[in-house]
Amino acid sequence: MSDFGVTDDGFVLKPVDRILSEAFERARAVFDDIDLTETSPLRKILEVTAAEDGELWKRMEDLYYGNFVSTASGDNLDLLGEDMGLARPHLPSTGTVRITLDGGAPGRRYVVPEGTILVTAAPVRAFAATAAVTLDATQQTTTVDVVAFEPGPDGNVAAGAIAAVDPTYRSTFLADLGTATLTVTNPKATSGGDKVVPDDTYRARLAGLARNLWTVESVAQAALGVSGVLDVVLSDPLGGVDVSQSYFGTFAFDQRAFSSEARRIGEPYFFNVLVAHDSRAPWRTIGPVQGIFERVTAAVDTVRPVGVHPNIVEAIHVKVGVRAKVVVQPGSDGAALLASIRQRLATDISSLRLGGDVLYSQVVRAFVTQPGVVDVRQLHLRRSPVTSGQSVAIEAEVGENLVMGPTELAIFSADGDVLDIALVTS
Repeated sequence: MSDFGVTDDGFVLKPVDRILSEAFERARAVFDDIDLTETSPLRKILEVTAAEDGELWKRMEDLYYGNFVSTASGDNLDLLGEDMGLARPHLPSTGTVRITLDGGAPGRRYVVPEGTILVTAAPVRAFAATAAVTLDATQQTTTVDVVAFEPGPDGNVAAGAIAAVDPTYRSTFLADLGTATLTVTNPKATSGGDKVVPDDTYRARLAGLARNLWTVESVAQAALGVSGVLDVVLSDPLGGVDVSQSYFGTFAFDQRAFSSEARRIGEPYFFNVLVAHDSRAPWRTIGPVQGIFERVTAAVDTVRPVGVHPNIVEAIHVKVGVRAKVVVQPGSDGAALLASIRQRLATDISSLRLGGDVLYSQVVRAFVTQPGVVDVRQLHLRRSPVTSGQSVAIEAEVGENLVMGPTELAIFSADGDVLDIALVTS
């Protein structure tokens, strides 16, 4: 068996020096008293051809690994995804809108919350504000970034196309505006909807693609395929069992497919689908934006067996942050350092899944790995209150983790009461 090419260990690339040495051997076998010194014309020709052969070997390696989801990339990964029935998803379009307050009462502040639904004229394209903004009589105009609710090229709209707050959203969540009005426009066209998700994201989706229709994995896959869904957990049932049911304790939901082993045909069975979603996406349908609940229900209905009914449950989204004193080197750019810390915390915490704890050590690492940070002191992890009636953040002791419940998903918050970082010079 050859040491190069397709082997039991995969594809082994033949190095250029090996290709060149083999070319020298063939030349010596053909010609007598051949000159292969550094200045030899024949050697130069063989070096050029060896370099070309090296590129061919690289191409063969790409072709080989392009046959597997775990190693394919680019167009090869697209072809594999199409064969598996899951085309590469598009990214949502993004842009910036300008919001102007008209008729505001003197001395009063008006808050336009994160997730506010902004719409175009027909055909309606809906966008969500990515941050909350505050307007008053002294600051009547501000800008905020927006992202399309639905990914794809349709979200790329022309300048001036985003023209209003959705009327249903305004009447439900902005009723306290009173006689004040909001004027909305996008100075520049939105863009990015024609782009697709990167290889790593697409590869992870394909690697987790269920090959079986009537399984827990296929239900979770259907729910995760809904744009805006961050994580899904299926349970039997979530938050306590109904011991009054005759089938209590007889269905190993997490161990087998829905089958006649667990129930009789025609006998209904209920399970819970816990869904964590992007906080900007509405849980129930509002105006032109279909809710996560309705979309997940429709997606799960396509794969659930007859008589097996889902109970779609919204996860608890817990905003988390920190209070800390950060010691930095003299001359450090405080604004840039804070922005870098926030970005690292947002990245680390966004990787958590439902029920995943926010680890103290993980947060400390987000601080101390930043250039210019000498030490971090009095670091407390914080979470927003879940129960009503509380208005201040709940703070853990120094060194304690933030323990999430099975129905909770940690979401990093860069504003509000949960983030308080002070920089001091060493």
